Formats: sequence, C-alpha cells, structure tokens
Amino acid sequence: MPVGLPYALTAELTHRCPLHCPYCSNPIELQKRECELSTDEWLNVLEQAADLGVVQVHFTGGEPLLRSDLEQLIVRARELGFFVNLITSGVGLAEERVRRLSEAGVDSVQLSLQAATSELADTIAGFKAYERKRQAAKHIRENGLALNMNVVLHRANLHQIEEMIALCVAWGAQRLELANAQYYGWALRNVDQLLPLREQLKEAEAAYVRASERYGKQIELLWIVPDYYEDSPKPCMGGWGHISLTIAPDGQVLPCTASSEIRSLSFDNVRDRDLDWIWKHSPSFNAFRGQEWMPEPCRSCERRELDYGGCRCQAFLLTGDARATDPVCALSPHRSVILNRIGSNETGERGTYSYSYRGG
Repeated sequence: MPVGLPYALTAELTHRCPLHCPYCSNPIELQKRECELSTDEWLNVLEQAADLGVVQVHFTGGEPLLRSDLEQLIVRARELGFFVNLITSGVGLAEERVRRLSEAGVDSVQLSLQAATSELADTIAGFKAYERKRQAAKHIRENGLALNMNVVLHRANLHQIEEMIALCVAWGAQRLELANAQYYGWALRNVDQLLPLREQLKEAEAAYVRASERYGKQIELLWIVPDYYEDSPKPCMGGWGHISLTIAPDGQVLPCTASSEIRSLSFDNVRDRDLDWIWKHSPSFNAFRGQEWMPEPCRSCERRELDYGGCRCQAFLLTGDARATDPVCALSPHRSVILNRIGSNETGERGTYSYSYRGG
C-alpha cells in the first residue's frame, strides 16, 4: 500500500524520571542512561525527521528535563521548522530553566498532574512533586508559553475530576487532557489496582460534562475514553505506521510508544538505518499497514477503516498475538479476557491494593 508521510515525532530522550507513577506506560524494561542517544545522534535524528516530512516534535521521557542538551535540541528543532512541544513532570522546571527553554524556542509545555490535592498527588507520583508542579505552571505562564496539562485518570483520582479541572483552570492551562489510563507497561502490571468501577466512570464522565458547560471556552477539555468499558476498540494511533513515529531513548524506532512490548516484532534502530528507510520499508512499520494482515472478524467488519482492528500492542499483551482482534472489541474471540477482568473488578475480586512502582 502507498505510504504517507509522518506528521509527528515523539522523541523519548530518556526513561529516567523522578516520579514513580504506577500507571506509567513506559516499558517494564527501562532503557539505562548509558544506552541513550547522544546529542549528536539526536540532532541527526531531527534532521532526518525534517527531511521525512515531520512537522511536530514532542520531547518527552521519562523526564526530558534530565537531559542537559534539551535546549540545544529545541533550538535545532525550531531551526528545522518544527512545532516543539515539551512533555514534563515539572520537576526541575525552575524559573531560570523555563526562561532558557523559552529562549530556545519551545512552543508549548504539557505538564502532568496526578490529583487535585497535594497529599494524593504526591502519593500517586511516589514523590513530593505537587508544589513543584504549581510553581512550574506559574513560571510557564509568566514566560508567555502555552500551558497544556494532562491527568491520567484511574480508580484513585476519578472522584476528584471536577477539582482537578478547576485547579488546571486556576493554574492558567489552555488545554487539559483527561486521559483514562491505558494499560500498557507499568499500568498493565497494576491494572487490578487502577481499573475503576463502571459507576465511577459514569459519575466522572458526568462531572466532565458539567465542567465543560461551566468553563466553556475558558479551557479546552478532552476526554480520552476508557476502552476496557467500550464495545469497539480505539483506533491504533490513527493507523499503525500512518501518521506518527516514536524514537525510544536507545534509538529504536517505534510505530507508537508502547509497541516495544510486542516481542514478536523486531524494531530497527536509527544507529543502524536511516529514518526514511525505517518509515517506508522496515518490516515492523509495514507489519500492520493496510488491511491484508487482518484476521476475521476485522477483515469483513465495516469498522475496519475506523479502528484498524484496534490496538496491536493491547492485542499482543492480552492474547500473545499482535495480529489478533483487539479484545476490547465485542466481536473479538478473545473478548472474555476483558469481560473477566471487568467482572472481577466489579465484584471486588481485585487482590491487593499495593502498586508496583516504576523505577527512576
């Protein structure tokens, strides 16, 4: 099939992070500092991405502020014509660092939030970060940068959804993504502790609707659906290898941030291959493009051009087969995997409430 151009690059500069969030979607096997791409390697990646047609770059991690060359990378990204977004915990984002980032040319900053109160937020993050986030938001606004925020929603914080929205408005956020937890990496390991009850989700979505009406155009609110409770799967990143790519800290090039966990695939590395070749010709990026790979019921389903058969990472993690129909789909032969998990959750058969926290 014809291959289009990628629109966005997610540059995972490091897996190092001061937070230890139990819902982290980074892989269980985190890349070590000594494996990270060097400054020169990242600069080369940015140049290749520009040649490939990418127009947006999202610097993320882990915590990208832990890279001392972050400003240098932002400067080069802007020189190449990218829109530059920084995704950060806010830890380490002191006033002087924000000023340097602004001078480097960053266009927007996405700041994470764990809960509306400092006690719960710091408990979830496994680190006293709440007050640092508040200060970071203040510095971002004072330097004239666009402040976007992100909250991962799960059983422990859904009851605070209206308070979290009000807090983000008070901190001056222009946009807030309310992202119901997606169960990959550490989040999948902690799914029994994170998965909310159906009634919790119903109440939270009603609170989101009320807040949307209350604040109007004062803040842009986005609700990312919790697909375990849906009958149709979410689209796979706009289609596997269609509009975006991710580069892991060690240089692996991935169709999405979670795809390194598909052990049945081998992913090429920018240290060995040009980005153009990887995007257009690598077996991993072509594995699930188009519809030829699809099994039934996907192949004959009228939704196949809407959800692309669902999430390949989720299919692999829950069935062991990346080609399988996403178990979230009501028509999937593996649907019982999801129904059993939801059933155990609703009846309280969830086991211990202790989390497995990702390392730094």
